[in-house]
Amino acid sequence: MTQNMSFLRNFFLYKCLVALTFWNHVSLSVEDELFTSASNNFPEDGSNQKIKSLPLLYTNSHQSKANFDWVVIQNSTESLSLSEITNDNVKKLVTLLSNFRQGSRLQNLTLTNVSVDWNALMEIFQTVWQSSIEYFNINSVTQLSDIRRYRFDYSGTSMKALTVNKILITDLYFTQDDLYRIFADMNIADMTITDSEMIHMLCPSSKSPFRYLNFLKNDLTDFLFQKCDNLLQLETLILQKNKFESLPKVSFMTSRMKSLKYLDMSNNLLRHDRADVQCQWAESLTELDLSSNQLADAVFECLPVNVRKLGLQNNQISNVPRGVAELKSLEELNLASNRLADLPGCSGFPSLQFLNIEMNLILTPSADFFQSCPRVRELQAGHNPFKCSCELQAFIRLERQSGGKLFGWPAAYACEYPEGLRGTELKDFHLSQLACNTTLLLVTALLLTLVLVAAVAFLCIYLDVPWYVRMTWQWTQTKRRAWHNVPEDPGTVLQFHAFISYSERDSLWVKNELIPNLEKGEGCLQLCQHERNFIPGKSIVENIINCIEKSYKSIFVLSPNFVQSEWCHYELYFAHHKLFSENSNSLILILLEPIPPYLIPARYHKLKALMAKRTYLEWPKERSKRALFWANLRAAISINLPTADENPCGETD
Repeated sequence: MTQNMSFLRNFFLYKCLVALTFWNHVSLSVEDELFTSASNNFPEDGSNQKIKSLPLLYTNSHQSKANFDWVVIQNSTESLSLSEITNDNVKKLVTLLSNFRQGSRLQNLTLTNVSVDWNALMEIFQTVWQSSIEYFNINSVTQLSDIRRYRFDYSGTSMKALTVNKILITDLYFTQDDLYRIFADMNIADMTITDSEMIHMLCPSSKSPFRYLNFLKNDLTDFLFQKCDNLLQLETLILQKNKFESLPKVSFMTSRMKSLKYLDMSNNLLRHDRADVQCQWAESLTELDLSSNQLADAVFECLPVNVRKLGLQNNQISNVPRGVAELKSLEELNLASNRLADLPGCSGFPSLQFLNIEMNLILTPSADFFQSCPRVRELQAGHNPFKCSCELQAFIRLERQSGGKLFGWPAAYACEYPEGLRGTELKDFHLSQLACNTTLLLVTALLLTLVLVAAVAFLCIYLDVPWYVRMTWQWTQTKRRAWHNVPEDPGTVLQFHAFISYSERDSLWVKNELIPNLEKGEGCLQLCQHERNFIPGKSIVENIINCIEKSYKSIFVLSPNFVQSEWCHYELYFAHHKLFSENSNSLILILLEPIPPYLIPARYHKLKALMAKRTYLEWPKERSKRALFWANLRAAISINLPTADENPCGETD
């Protein structure tokens, strides 16, 4: 019975302590552990067992949360968080922390919203330094009074890491060394001071045990740690979001840090434009972040030779110079958000395995990248303004052959140009091999040209095009000379009823039948015949043209002999030309003998067309039908010529 009452009393005490702690806004991160510890001491089998006692420290006041009215201290407590520390309650805080001597379980302390004077702050630090606390976090600190030199005792501490965030110093006039010396000489492994507008930090007075320093978001400049020989164990240095400007000076800063492996200089104002300035980095430096600065191509002249991971994203780099940097150990390179127009080669980075070149200005990346960079396992090249053209086809084929080395494929790879293809993923962009293979395209075009030339040549030969060109030229020249000879009256006066075109082999029929029946018969027609009407001294072609021009009609005596005559072809061509140029119906075809189609040469295509479309007179073999033939022929060429009265019927020149 006594044991059960003891159990209930201890459990009730625990509950009260937790409630009071919460009410006073003093939080213990191990409250759950306390409850678990108490629960684990409950008798599972009903036997009488006791839970461990919970020591209690309390004060007499019950006013506000900042006065630490009730504070629970548990020997098994490992973490403690307190807030709203002021000059009014700092003595109580020091008293509280003094109970955590070395050997206590308390290892983690967090103070938030601390507003005290310099001496009180130093007293808090000094108490923590002599306690069991290993990790001290202090947030939102406001320093209210004058900063003076303080003799800080760093000996015999359990401290390993200090994190200070947002320090506001209201005192404008103080010796900076008095402030920075306290932090510079701390004998701990890790120190973080962030978002505190800190403009400087002293080099430690002696060999420092610092392994990790984080000065994120301050106002530090190029003067930091220059010629500092006491940071020999420092491995990680974070100087992100400060005001560094000179990359060579940063390199000199690290040259004496013999153990430095990681350096973060991102989001500063770093430049390096002078090629004559040599850089000197720590040989141990293997990881360097220079992202979000103002670095250009010359940065590759100022890089640590043993670096393995290099961040250069969000700078102003437009080209990776060849033969400048020899980074044989470089495995990971980030060049995202720069101005590069192509993938860099690996001539200076033989060990490169990861490359990020997203969000640059790459239109058509080189297809031979993986050949020049055989060790690359992952390439991030998405979100570039790709120009979908033939050149890009090779890069798309490269993706298929790379075995998944393109990170973000296919979503991050889309066409930007031309505008009609904007947004199209590269995997959906295709062009024919003929359109993209210049050699094949040239060969195809050459073959088509040869075929076309051969076809035109064949048609020219088959249709006798050169002959027609020559005849057209002669027609044009003859007409031009005629116009020059008769300037007042360019028109042509008709002198003949008809011009007769026939083969010399058919001349007997023309002289014995055609001419007598037309000139001496009814109508008294005047015919133009080459034997009597061609003018000596003029070319045959010119005589043919003149006779056709001066004749009302042109009579063509067709026979197998006609199609074999070159001059008959000339006469037919010029007469046909007159037919179309003057829009007249001046052709009369007389079929003296039937002409088999196979006998008509290919160049007589006009004759074929005329015989197919126009009515022709066929010479009848029966004498009884010849009178009608002559009557039809006279009717076709009957016209009153202006010179008819001057040439009596039957007279010829």
